[in-house]
Amino acid sequence: MKLRQWQSECIESALEKFSINKRHYLVLATPGAGKTHMASSLAKNMLEQGLIDLVICFSPSSVVCNDFTKTLEDVIGEKFDGKMGAKGCSLTYQSMQYLDEELWYLFEQHKILVIFDEIHHCAGSNIGNSNSWGEQIILNIQGKASYTLALTGTPWRSDTAPIVLSNYCDYTNKIQCDFIYGLSDAIRDGVCRLPQIVAIDNNDITVKKDKEHKSYSSFKDLLSHSSFPYQQVIQNKLLLTHILEQANEKLDELRKVNPDAGGLVVASTVDHVMQIAELMRAHLNEDVSIITYQEDDPTGLIRSYRNSDSKWVISIGMISEGTNIPRLQVICHLTRIKTEMYFRQINGRNLRITGHHNQDAYLFMPAEPKLLEYAYRIADDIPEKADVVKFEKMNKSMLIDHQATEAEQFEEEKKPDLRVELSDFIESVSINKTPLTEDNDTLPNSLIASPTPKHTLSTNYEKTLSIFGRFRQEVLELGL
Repeated sequence: MKLRQWQSECIESALEKFSINKRHYLVLATPGAGKTHMASSLAKNMLEQGLIDLVICFSPSSVVCNDFTKTLEDVIGEKFDGKMGAKGCSLTYQSMQYLDEELWYLFEQHKILVIFDEIHHCAGSNIGNSNSWGEQIILNIQGKASYTLALTGTPWRSDTAPIVLSNYCDYTNKIQCDFIYGLSDAIRDGVCRLPQIVAIDNNDITVKKDKEHKSYSSFKDLLSHSSFPYQQVIQNKLLLTHILEQANEKLDELRKVNPDAGGLVVASTVDHVMQIAELMRAHLNEDVSIITYQEDDPTGLIRSYRNSDSKWVISIGMISEGTNIPRLQVICHLTRIKTEMYFRQINGRNLRITGHHNQDAYLFMPAEPKLLEYAYRIADDIPEKADVVKFEKMNKSMLIDHQATEAEQFEEEKKPDLRVELSDFIESVSINKTPLTEDNDTLPNSLIASPTPKHTLSTNYEKTLSIFGRFRQEVLELGL
């Protein structure tokens, strides 16, 4: 495969830096730009020049790990299965703490290039402030590898911890990247699709507590001036049905031109997945693929969906950063995780260009204030001003009762937004049957099962969310 211009420039820049005894190189490239192919081509160049003997790659999930192995083998023409005669291996970050001393001893015997995919998962400038993955890098790789190449599409962490091996500007405290290839560059070069973000709102929302009724003019109004939890908003049947109808209609249009175009729904819990799947079957007559941590072989299911022409897949974070399914063109953001990093990672799943005629990409989401803020920041990433097109779709007045106990609200308010997703923990699930965070803490039950209140209050009260009238849609057409 011929290298894109940015990939050639990045490789040349990295080799130049390595030639002056600088051993670490950090690349920021937008999702879908081809970071894996660039890194593999750089590794091939260094192997041919005799600069290195072996290549070891680390990535945050087994899906990405397997994809990296295939790309390394295709580009370099050597085996990367870690067996005798191989030129290296591709491993997950989770596996680092279980590796024996024989692998780390290789760094004393050979010249090794270590590639870190999505390096932002690894935190720490020293042992004192590192997470478990960053600690392993500091102890076993930093200062021992001949060269290191770090890749990221989102060069920050939601917990503001420093990214391992990285340098920060003294004045701005922003990470210093050696090479940057942003979304605007990728769109201009025809490398990535132009995203269109559809924010769905409603102008007549009523919350009922006992005999008291309160009305709200938007989801922003509701979430800013009440304790009603966002988790309950994204479980509302009326809202879900409307978003899914709009997304399915758009996907049907795309599939008239691209018969294998796919759609992804990112849900919040296993029960939420099942609720969405049932709605899609009952109201849209659509069969769906389901991929959660509870499946026996989620990696195999992702591979199967990627290589098929199936229409919809619903997942809880399993199809995330680095997961390459180019035929995805429509995404529904229906997770309770509201960090900017995760938002950009989800949006990045449908940006990869394919050979089809229609390269439109859509993300549908509720008009939640934080998500809207992130959407407009993506618009700011593109030099020309984005056109914001607003239109309304009338709906019949409907009342949907939605129950929320006081204990569930308490849990929602106390839980921080998670900065990692379940795809990071596929191996941990298969070994321990208990998902672990990158800091080895058990994930909240709300992410992996139905919400189970841990706090029992003396009095519970019911709240009813009623949605009437009009859904408003804001479409961010990010045009150049």
